[in-house]
Amino acid sequence: MYRANTKDRLHYRRLPAGAAHLTKDGAVKLWQVKPDLLAALAAEAFTDLEFFLSTAHLEGLARIARDPGALPGERYVAATLIKNAAVAAEGIFPLCQDTGTATVVAWKGEGIRTGADDAAVISAAVRAVWRKYYLRYSQVAPLGMFDEKNTGDNLPAQVDIYAVPGNEYQFLFIAKGGGSSNKTVFIQGSKAVLEEKALEKLLAEQIGALGVAACPPYHLAVVIGGTSPENNLAMLKLATAGCLDVLPFSGNRTGRVFRDRVWEKRVMAMARATGLGAQFGGKHLVMEARVIRLPRHAASCPISIGVSCCAHRNIRGKITARGVFLEDLERNPARFLKACRGIPGISERISLDRPMKSILADLKKHKPGSLLLLDGTLIVARDMAHARFVKSLRAGGKVPEYLGKHPVFYAGPAETPPGKIIGSLGPTTAGRMDSYVPELMARGASLVMLAKGNRSPAVAAACRRHGGFYLAAVGGAAALMARDNVVAAEVIDYADLGMEAVRRIRVKNLPAMLVLP
Repeated sequence: MYRANTKDRLHYRRLPAGAAHLTKDGAVKLWQVKPDLLAALAAEAFTDLEFFLSTAHLEGLARIARDPGALPGERYVAATLIKNAAVAAEGIFPLCQDTGTATVVAWKGEGIRTGADDAAVISAAVRAVWRKYYLRYSQVAPLGMFDEKNTGDNLPAQVDIYAVPGNEYQFLFIAKGGGSSNKTVFIQGSKAVLEEKALEKLLAEQIGALGVAACPPYHLAVVIGGTSPENNLAMLKLATAGCLDVLPFSGNRTGRVFRDRVWEKRVMAMARATGLGAQFGGKHLVMEARVIRLPRHAASCPISIGVSCCAHRNIRGKITARGVFLEDLERNPARFLKACRGIPGISERISLDRPMKSILADLKKHKPGSLLLLDGTLIVARDMAHARFVKSLRAGGKVPEYLGKHPVFYAGPAETPPGKIIGSLGPTTAGRMDSYVPELMARGASLVMLAKGNRSPAVAAACRRHGGFYLAAVGGAAALMARDNVVAAEVIDYADLGMEAVRRIRVKNLPAMLVLP
């Protein structure tokens, strides 16, 4: 496993939490790290991750917003994401409604002693942060092979701790959303793929298949090789988080891991060639790419591709004899709002508070690709609720009246902060509901759908057959949507599903792009 580079080029701030101190165990010198230091670092890291982005990431969004060669839609998306970052930095609404799986990769020096179960200490800190800041509980526990229940505290966290030489404790903290995680591709290849045309063909196909459901612009990583599939995928996680940026640019006979800058440029070109852009078409599907080459067994060549989405939530930390340190994130994203000037707004408006036939007739007047503003009532429902809708239908039941009366928004909000209407709210991946759509549309339900990402041919066919429509909202702007677009919200069904309960919300000026038919 790659070891964290102790000479990284990041800027850190020191936390007021003490430091490791020297102690002895017989003749052996050890650096004692009190568990409360570990808990303080983890709590501060995950708090920062939910509300702040790195300066480099925001600079990338600003470049897209200013790019005269970008399509208007992707400039609009980039500007929206910058505005979202400014709202999240107020510390009330997290950047994304999917506040993620809490993941920690740590490198514990052999001279460090905590006297505690480090994973348990970190997990307790995660639980406290998710409760304190009303973040979304996304983890579900299996009660049997098919029955599941939300754990209610976003645990378990994923904590991987590696033993390394030295007297420092280094950390990579990640809040990984399900949408971007689901885009991970793993291929067990062979020597045959290590040929220029074969590799180019494979990567172009896989990058083209990424789609936009995971909220681009992406930080894309490709990892080729590895002593095992597990080794390859572990390196992919580090690469998407920017943890391998300091690698050398060439290999050697000992199996040194390296970055291939030439193939990084080629991968960027492949991403531009897809035309997918930053969600609504264009050239900015990917903000940056990393191609990592590993040693491999002669009989196998594992290859993985993964992304970190526009909610690029990764942060480094360390505990040393000098103190507890955490990577600096951008505390004033509002300074990037000037990049949003001059981007055309949206004037076409669709009222949702009228009979469904009138809504459908109005949508028919617009071409796919049209940007629209939505005003009125939406039904918020996603995976678990849709499974219940269809299960009830197949058991002889009826479609809930609200599904035929109002458009459906595939989403699941974060917990609602005190005094607010709703927690951070944004679209979830539409494709996960594709298998339910034909059956629901045939019963007059889900005729207008709002989510993110592409739909299957079956959904397109159902829209044509039943006169339905699919619109895409901006993914990754959940704080902005919760503060500025949602004016009312209430749970109306399946309250036991927690964040996946069915809600009725009213929105104003909610931007969306008409995609289907």
